[in-house]
Amino acid sequence: MEECYSKAETLALRRKHIGPSCKVFFAKDPLKIVRAQGQYMFDEKGEKYLDCINNVAHVGHSHPYVIKAATKQMELLNTNSRFLHDNLVQYAQRLTATLPEKLSVCYFVNSGSEANDLALRLARQYHGHQDVITLENAYHGHVTSLIDISPYKFNQLGKDSKKEFVHVAPSPDIYRGKYREDDPDPASAYAEEVKKIIEETQKNGRKIAAFIAESMQSCGGQVIPPVGYFQKVAEYVHEAGGVFIADEVQVGFGRVGKHFWAFQLQGEDFVPDIVTMGKPIGNGHPMSCVVTTREIAESFGASGLEYFNTFGGNPVSCAIGLAVLEVIEKEDLQGNATRVGNYLLELLAEQKEKHPLVGDIRGVGLFVGVDLVKDQQKRTPATAEALHLIYKLKEHQILLSADGPHRNILKFKPPMCFTMEDAKHVVETIDALLTEMEEATGMKIENNAQCKRKTTEGSSQPGGANESIGHVNGAACRQENRLYSKKRSVPSKRIRT
Repeated sequence: MEECYSKAETLALRRKHIGPSCKVFFAKDPLKIVRAQGQYMFDEKGEKYLDCINNVAHVGHSHPYVIKAATKQMELLNTNSRFLHDNLVQYAQRLTATLPEKLSVCYFVNSGSEANDLALRLARQYHGHQDVITLENAYHGHVTSLIDISPYKFNQLGKDSKKEFVHVAPSPDIYRGKYREDDPDPASAYAEEVKKIIEETQKNGRKIAAFIAESMQSCGGQVIPPVGYFQKVAEYVHEAGGVFIADEVQVGFGRVGKHFWAFQLQGEDFVPDIVTMGKPIGNGHPMSCVVTTREIAESFGASGLEYFNTFGGNPVSCAIGLAVLEVIEKEDLQGNATRVGNYLLELLAEQKEKHPLVGDIRGVGLFVGVDLVKDQQKRTPATAEALHLIYKLKEHQILLSADGPHRNILKFKPPMCFTMEDAKHVVETIDALLTEMEEATGMKIENNAQCKRKTTEGSSQPGGANESIGHVNGAACRQENRLYSKKRSVPSKRIRT
């Protein structure tokens, strides 16, 4: 397909007609992407980029089976859910079959933000409570109701931006958080923080409607909650008359490998009251869903207010959703997430041993974070270095992003067709670039041989989850490593994404 405009013309028109708060990746030199296939994206010159960040194109960009399902249904009918259609009920049946039995009622909507907004309405209607507990650095969407409960966003607006009905609990981060990997029971310790918030809220005459958390924090820095945390939080929240909302918008649909949903990493004894899903659900098609219990759904209906969504659950969206589920199963993408994810964690663990800039490796399946630090003992975030690295990776035609509260976490969340060859290529490139950066800044590390660690076994998570969850932070080796830096600056411009 011939392009209408040159890259410069496209950029000029974007600046003229698109709101300035709508940012692009690699702002200094943005990419113009014209097509994509599988785990690869192509620019206007035909250059191929390996996509390590796109968890929306879940089963791969432009998957032919998904495209065929969409086209076939679009040729027949697309209308709203007030008419009976088999696609809607068939998809609801297939989707709820992946969840615990009590999660059986669906509301189909169009984006993760819309799903989380509706989840708040369900929670508040259930017992008539209003207050919400959220986590540090959480992000749940861009609409007003969700900016209110997303510290990742509202903290940018100033110290008085938090609403009185919002209560922020510590992120259950065992690398950077209040309770770390050396705590005997960080799950209980972090859950107690939530309990304290509930007690203080009740003293002030307020009532908790919901606790909401991503099953694994993404924008918050690829944080994997310690096993048992959600169970304890749910117990305290239920006692207060609230519900537990698991936000699976970023991490659902088999990304963690062994389980279809990331909340299942906590164990079979944990079942949320509401689950929200989005991004990967339609492989790029705008759709999302809220799934809840019959009891909560009936409470919502008892308000007398009809819920209708013009596009939610339309036949085309449901056909696409069904196709995505079928591809995940037929191509064993969950198995691929486990195999490739474990291999990626192993390769990155080797980089932890080699490079003083690597402070922590954490992840499960194809959801992996690399925490870059200036000082391994102090865990000082290496923000500029992370941004420098992702720009250098772009020069090598690899797309990776940096996120977290300090923008120092390299985020891996690629399409689920990502291969071992892709993982090896990316890590080898990161290895070479980190070596260049460390040589340029004078950073050195000694006695690496004494610090060999496993990632896919011997997780630092208390209780030892059966899943292959890597969390390599080098706590046992800090005394042996003598890390120093002759210079702290990175030999390049500071850049933004």
